[in-house]
Amino acid sequence: MPITNYLEQNAHNYPNETALIEINPEIKEKRRVTWKEYELIESGHAESYRREITWSVFEEKANRCANLLMSRGIKKGDKVAILLMNSLEWLPIYFGILKSGALAVPLNYRYTSDEIKYCVELADADALIFGNEFIGRVEEICDRIENVKLLFFVGDSCPSFAENYLHLSANFSSAKPNVEISDKDDAAIYFSSGTTGFPKAILHNHESLMHAAITEQKHHGQTHDDVFLCIPPLYHTGAKMHWFGSLVSGSKAILLKGVKPHSIIETVSQEKCSIVWLLVPWAQDILDAIDRGEINVSEYQLSQWRLMHIGAQPVPPSLIKRWKAIFPHHDYDTNYGLSESIGPGCVHLGIENTHKVGAIGVPGYGWQVKIVDEKKNEVADGDVGELAVFGPGVMTCYYKDEKATKEVLDNGWLYTGDMAMRDEDGFIYLVDRKKDVIISGGENLYPVQIEDFLRANDKIKDVAVIGLPDPRLGEIAAAIIEIKPGMSATEEEIAEFCKALPRYKRPHKIIFADIPRNPTGKIEKPKLRKIYCGESLVATQIKG
Repeated sequence: MPITNYLEQNAHNYPNETALIEINPEIKEKRRVTWKEYELIESGHAESYRREITWSVFEEKANRCANLLMSRGIKKGDKVAILLMNSLEWLPIYFGILKSGALAVPLNYRYTSDEIKYCVELADADALIFGNEFIGRVEEICDRIENVKLLFFVGDSCPSFAENYLHLSANFSSAKPNVEISDKDDAAIYFSSGTTGFPKAILHNHESLMHAAITEQKHHGQTHDDVFLCIPPLYHTGAKMHWFGSLVSGSKAILLKGVKPHSIIETVSQEKCSIVWLLVPWAQDILDAIDRGEINVSEYQLSQWRLMHIGAQPVPPSLIKRWKAIFPHHDYDTNYGLSESIGPGCVHLGIENTHKVGAIGVPGYGWQVKIVDEKKNEVADGDVGELAVFGPGVMTCYYKDEKATKEVLDNGWLYTGDMAMRDEDGFIYLVDRKKDVIISGGENLYPVQIEDFLRANDKIKDVAVIGLPDPRLGEIAAAIIEIKPGMSATEEEIAEFCKALPRYKRPHKIIFADIPRNPTGKIEKPKLRKIYCGESLVATQIKG
C-alpha cells in the first residue's frame, strides 16, 4: 500500500492529537524583548516560535495540496519539486504531491540557482514549490527553467513571478483525491549528496517508501507515546525516513530549526522527546557544551529520552563512550543507508548491540548484505571488500542515467562504493569509501580508521584524512584537524599521539583547519582535495 495510507489512518484514529510541532529558537530569542511582541504573537500578528498541527489538519492540508495540483493539470507520473526549509508546511506538501499521483522531488536548500535549474530539469519537474529563503535564487532562473509550468510560493509576501500556495490551497477541497496508487508506481526522486560531484537523480517507487517506514519502526520500536525530535533537513532521505517511524505509530514529532546544543537539550526537555536522531558534529557539540559547564543536564527533564541514534557517517567509538558516560540510560543505535537504498537502516547496529560500537551493524529488517571483491565474489570474514545490499528499498534507477545505473545495480543488488569488512560474529564495519582509499607505497590506507583514531584525542573536535599526491609513494595521508574551541595543539603533539598507530598508517602531513560538512553531516572531501591537492601547503611534513 502507499505510504499515504498511514496518514489517512492516523487522521481517522487520532484526529485531534498533535502530529507535528515546529520550533524556531531564533524567533523565541527575539520575542523575549518586549511583552508587546508576545501580545502580537497571541493575536496572530507576528511569527510564532512554536506552531503545531493535528493529524486531521495534516491530512486536510495534504488533500488540499493534491487537489490544487490536479486542478492545474498535474497528473499521475508528473514531478513536483520542493524547495523549502524545514517547516510545518513541508510534510503536508510532500504527502499532497504523493496523493496526486505525482512524484515528489525534494531539493537541497543549499543549492545555488544554477544547481536548482540543473536538478529540476534533470528530474523533468512540472512544478516547483519554494519558500521565502529562495525567492532570489528562483527569480534568477524562473524564465529559463525548462518543463516547469507552475511556480508556487509558500510564505507571506508572494513574488510577482509565482502564485501564493497558502492562499490558493486553502480554497480547495480537503477530500481525498480519487487517484489509484500501487506499490510499483514511481513515488519520488531524491538527489545524491553531491560529495562526489554533481548530484544524480535517484528514482524510488512507493514500495521503497513503505519499506523505509516499516524498517524504521521495526528497528526502534516507536509507539504511539513516543516523541521524535527531527533536526536534519527533510529534503534528505535520512531525516524523513526516520520520521516515518512516527508516521507508522501515529506519534508526535518535533521539527527543530537550528542545531545549537542548548536548543536541542531544551527542546528535548520541554517537549518530552523520547527519540533523537543526531549527526556526529551535533552530538560532539552537546558533549563539549556539557564539559564546559554551559549545559547542566540536571536542570532539564530528560528521563523520558530513551534513544539516541546517529547515522549518515561513520561514528567514532570514542564519541559513544563519552555519551554513555553522561547518559547511561540511553539506548544507542547507528544506521547505515544511502539515498539509493532509501535512507534508514539497510544496515543497523541494533540497540541490543552497544557492545559492538564501531560496527555499522547487521543487515536491517528485510535487507540482505554481502561484501565482495572486484570480481563481485564474496570475501572471507575479516577481509575488506565492497558492501552490496539487496532489499525492497533499493532504488529503481538513476533517473535518465542508464550508464550510472548499470555501474551500481546488478540483479537487484546495489553496490554501494563503500569498503567494509565483517567480523566473526557477523557484524559489519565500514572501512571507507572506495574512492577515498589512499594507496601509499602499495599499501591501502582507509581514512575512516585513521580519523577514528585521531578523534580519540581530547583536543580534536573533527578530522578528515585525504590522500595527497607524492612523487615517491604515489599518495600520502594528510590529516586536516579542527581543534576544539578554547584549546590548542601543535603538529608535534599530534605526531607524538599518532605514534600509537602502525607506521604506515600515520599521517605524513598535519593541517589545522575547519572541516567542511554538508547538511547531512558528511565530510566534503572533494572540497578538501580541491583546496589542498597540488597546492603549496602551509603544514608540517612528518618524517619517519
